[in-house]
Amino acid sequence: MLLPARMAVLNYLSTVKNADINEIMEAMKPQYGHEKQFTKDMYLDHTMSLEANGMCTLVSHELDVNGDLSLRFAITDDGRTTVEKYVPAKYRSR
Repeated sequence: MLLPARMAVLNYLSTVKNADINEIMEAMKPQYGHEKQFTKDMYLDHTMSLEANGMCTLVSHELDVNGDLSLRFAITDDGRTTVEKYVPAKYRSR
């Protein structure tokens, strides 16, 4: 059984200093890549919703080598507390 995708994004952010959507999706691809919702738009929605709820924060934005906007997110203390409280330990041991 997998975590809901949005919680998996938050869980991933708890393991790195910060990440952009492409890095998040690359990390999620082995487990979630087959799902219909595995799109850049949907994962941007996941991170923006997490940000709106105070679970992560936008730490930087810039244009990548392709001229696309790259948004980098980092987990907040509230997000880390949420992971510790709601994500089973077997998922946190990455």
